Amino acid sequence: MRGRLRGISGHHAERLRGPWAVAACAPGALQGPSALGGASLDWVTTNDATTAAAALREAGQWSLDSAPRRFDAEDWWFKTSFSAVPAAASEQVWLCFDGLATLAEVWLNGEPLLTSRGMFTAHELRVDALLRPENELVIRCRSLDAELGARRPRPRWRVPMAEHQQLRWFRTTLLGRTPGWSPPAAAVGPWRGVRLERRHGVMLEDVRIRADRDGHFALSAHLEHLDDSAVTGVEIVLTRAGQETRGPLRLAADGGVSGELVVPAVVRWWPHTHGEPALYDARLVVRQGERETTVDLGAVGFRTVTVDTAGGDFAVRVNGEPVFCRGACWTPLDPVSFADAPAALDKAFALLVDGGMNMLRVGGTMVYESDAFLDRCDSYGVLLWQDLMFANFDYPEDAAFLEEVSTEARQQLARLQGRPCVAVLCGNSEGEQQAAMWGAERERWTPALFHEQLAGLARDACPDVLYWPSSAHGGDFPHQSSAGTSSYYGVGAYLRPPEDARRAELRFASECLAFANVPQDSSLARMPGGPGAKVHSAVWHTRAPRDLGAGWDFDDVRDHYVARLFGVDAAALRYGDHERYLELGRIATGEVMAGAFTEWRREGSSTRGALIWFLRDLWHGAGWGVVDAAGAPKPAWHALRRALAPVAIGITDEGGNGLAVQLMNDGPELLDADVELTLVRQGAVLVGAGRRRIEVGPRAARATNAAAFFDSFLDLSYAYRFGPPPHDAVVATLRDASGGVAGRAVHWIGGLPSVRALDVGLTATSLSHADGSATLTVRSRQLAAWVHPEVEGYESADDHFHLLPGEERVVTLRRVGPADSAASKPVRGHVRALNSETAAKVTVG
Repeated sequence: MRGRLRGISGHHAERLRGPWAVAACAPGALQGPSALGGASLDWVTTNDATTAAAALREAGQWSLDSAPRRFDAEDWWFKTSFSAVPAAASEQVWLCFDGLATLAEVWLNGEPLLTSRGMFTAHELRVDALLRPENELVIRCRSLDAELGARRPRPRWRVPMAEHQQLRWFRTTLLGRTPGWSPPAAAVGPWRGVRLERRHGVMLEDVRIRADRDGHFALSAHLEHLDDSAVTGVEIVLTRAGQETRGPLRLAADGGVSGELVVPAVVRWWPHTHGEPALYDARLVVRQGERETTVDLGAVGFRTVTVDTAGGDFAVRVNGEPVFCRGACWTPLDPVSFADAPAALDKAFALLVDGGMNMLRVGGTMVYESDAFLDRCDSYGVLLWQDLMFANFDYPEDAAFLEEVSTEARQQLARLQGRPCVAVLCGNSEGEQQAAMWGAERERWTPALFHEQLAGLARDACPDVLYWPSSAHGGDFPHQSSAGTSSYYGVGAYLRPPEDARRAELRFASECLAFANVPQDSSLARMPGGPGAKVHSAVWHTRAPRDLGAGWDFDDVRDHYVARLFGVDAAALRYGDHERYLELGRIATGEVMAGAFTEWRREGSSTRGALIWFLRDLWHGAGWGVVDAAGAPKPAWHALRRALAPVAIGITDEGGNGLAVQLMNDGPELLDADVELTLVRQGAVLVGAGRRRIEVGPRAARATNAAAFFDSFLDLSYAYRFGPPPHDAVVATLRDASGGVAGRAVHWIGGLPSVRALDVGLTATSLSHADGSATLTVRSRQLAAWVHPEVEGYESADDHFHLLPGEERVVTLRRVGPADSAASKPVRGHVRALNSETAAKVTVG
């Protein structure tokens, strides 16, 4: 919990890293630690407290690529030994469990210490009296399958994605328990670490922080001092860039502290697309006589977030300014251990920022993320839509269950309060939608758990953040896309034409655009079977996302749009030319998603935001993520990067009104844009060109009819069909101040080009730098579509881009792998275009 863990002035926290021993046995076979000595168990060791699946993976006995194992089918035992010295005077020793999955019992030195039934509830127990010089800690996680077998009341509706309907009774994640879209690695064990804390000095509890855009800061908390020294004064200190603001706090007789101050000339926190995510360091200075101690309160951001929901709208404003929220639904970086490696987190957030995404949703089918994750949302300027961990089920109304849920929610809300990134708190994922679509009566769609109990807790803990009862909510039915928030899959699973992105009049998609996005070949090679894995193979089908019980999967969805966009028979192409089939599949999903976002961001759109389902794959394959399981961007990510950029350009088809050039500007300054329109026929002939300067207001969008770029009428969209099309492609280019390409969009007449020319005249020259990085200069004689550099040891900062005839592009190559792996090697590889048979070999410049 944020307030407690960061609010201790003097403490030493030691994570019990082990070694830990982990073993399984039949459900109920062993009843306590005393029975372990005489049991014949297959123990494995691990270097830290972790899940059973992660322990076996570390020992080389299991992986996501091996035969599936039901971790819920057995009891799992975890044990470790540690040394400890007795508690000193005025010192407290606490044993802290940040998460035990799921039905757990704990013994310290043979004494029962804890029984827990919820994966998401943290426990802190004072253990001064139980400590010895040498200690043994034992945890048993009982079989969830055995508990699911007990008779309980049937739910009022079913959840097709869940393998067992009575999971609704247990506070645990659905990851690993949803065949069809998550790997079979159910979380069992201490998934969030175990710590031994020695505390002294002063401790803050129930910390409440509020900071608004005008620099007003308010804090309230309860101060407990762990020794006999009286507190004589408390002061709050805020620091940024060497500037310090201080103010005294009031100290009540019962230990309550409170106070306010105003930061002069405050620097506001913004999502990164709209400004700087400015943060202040906050600390509390506590005086006890002559002694002065400091309590770290973490980072504070000054901002105001509001959401206008009047009239079915869902419009997010930060500091009073409208923000088009775009991003994705987050998945754990490691779905086996749920551990957050700092470097992996930084890489993921850097990719988010580079991709123009400014919001993440942590959905109710996942897990509550770590403080390190929340810190990065704050520092990178990424807004957070946070679900409480409830999804789809008809949850019990049992008093004991509701009390357990309240404890969990209070703890998690305490971690979230005061964080500038938090924009929306949501009661559940698709709970209302599931009830409605399964045929439950309307009164069942809005249970008191989400509309009263959790709503009250959220508003008490985070009064400056909107609470929203369900991810799909508003309108006459929960999945109505034109009101409130919805799970929008019209374009996607429901096979609607791309035009449905506008026709649906979407307001805000809490999740959308699920596609089986094909990664690069290097990622596919990590699947079992290596590079030889084909779409029709068993391993590919195992990892193709699907809804349980459906007769189709999301490969079928992708194939539908390949056929629609490219005008090819996807099944026949897969049979006859599998590599070409994958190439078109990589492009199709990105083009559909980028086109949808252009529609949603255009001038006059009713859409306020949309979050893709998912950001990252849970395991290697063609999953929902736009980033693969190793953290590398897929081709779909590159298409989205251009559509989601703070300053972006797009083209929309306005029917008989022709084409419109759409410009989007998230910045605080007027955009004075230089835009070119180029008409290309047969890949090489430039049949028309126009240029205009267009002004776009701050944090606004503007549409300009493409006809305005030319002095005479041209059937730019081929709407009137007077003879054969005069051109094949309309290319809109946004130029930066130096004349370089700041953005580009292409409208293809008659569908995306599926036929390849023999050679479009690509050339590629590399230039290596002393630090081991490199640049690549790519040129093309003809229009080159979806240009893809393949360079050994590097990834391209820009990929699958378009080149006009005679144009050149300088691309930055980012080194991958060990730091010295490419430093002394020449740059080798090829550059390919989707519309060319011939690839260009990279030559050294």
